[in-house]
Amino acid sequence: MWAIIKKEVKTYFLSPIGYVFIGSFLLMSSLFFYLYIFNYGSLEYSYLFYYTAELLTFTIALLTMGMFSSERKNGTETLLLTSSRSITSIVLGKFLAALVVILITEVFSLMYYAIVCIFAGGITELTIVLSTLVGFILLSMAYIAFGMFISSLTENQIIAGVATIILLIVSWFLPNLSSSFNVISPLYQFQDYPQGIFPINETITLLTQIGLFILLTIVVMQRRKNLK
Repeated sequence: MWAIIKKEVKTYFLSPIGYVFIGSFLLMSSLFFYLYIFNYGSLEYSYLFYYTAELLTFTIALLTMGMFSSERKNGTETLLLTSSRSITSIVLGKFLAALVVILITEVFSLMYYAIVCIFAGGITELTIVLSTLVGFILLSMAYIAFGMFISSLTENQIIAGVATIILLIVSWFLPNLSSSFNVISPLYQFQDYPQGIFPINETITLLTQIGLFILLTIVVMQRRKNLK
C-alpha cells in the first residue's frame, strides 16, 4: 500500500493537479481571510473554515475525479487489477494519497492562524483551532471517499468531477428539507467543530460515511477485477 501512496502522491505533484488544488484553495482562503479577518477585524481563525469547507466541495473533485476513471480510460486499469496488490490496498492507497495533499494544504493554512496570533498578541483559541482542524480533516476524508467512489463508476473524469460536485452540493440543502437528511450531509456534520466542540455523534457519522464509501469503492473495483 505504501508503494501506491507514493505513486499517487507523485502523480499529483508531477502533474498540475496537486498544485492547482493547493493553489486555488489557498487563493480563495486568502480572499476569505482578508474579507472576514482584516475587513471586519475578527480574530476568530476557526470562522475561516466555515467558508473553506464550502470551497472544499468544489475543489475536492480535482483530487478524486481521475482516481479510477483515468486508469480505465488510459487502459492501465487492467494492470492495476491484475497486480499482486489487493483491491483493498489499492483503494486505501489512493485514498490516503489524496489525504496527504489535503494535509499539506492544511499545514499551509496555519499561516492564517499565525497571522491571527500576531495580531492577538499571542496564541489564541487553541482548543477551538484543534477541533476545527480535526473536523476539517474528517470532512475532507468523507469528501475524498465519496469522490473516489464516483470515480470508480465511470471512465470519464469530467463526469466523475461534475457528479461529485453536484451531489455534494445537493447534500448541503437536503437537511433544509427534513432533519432526517442531516445524517447524509457531511457539511452539516462539520458545523460544530469550528465552535470548539468535538461532537461524538457527528464524528461517528463522518467516520461511517468514510468507511461506507471506501467499502463501496472496494466492492465496485473487486467486481471489475472478477470480470477481467
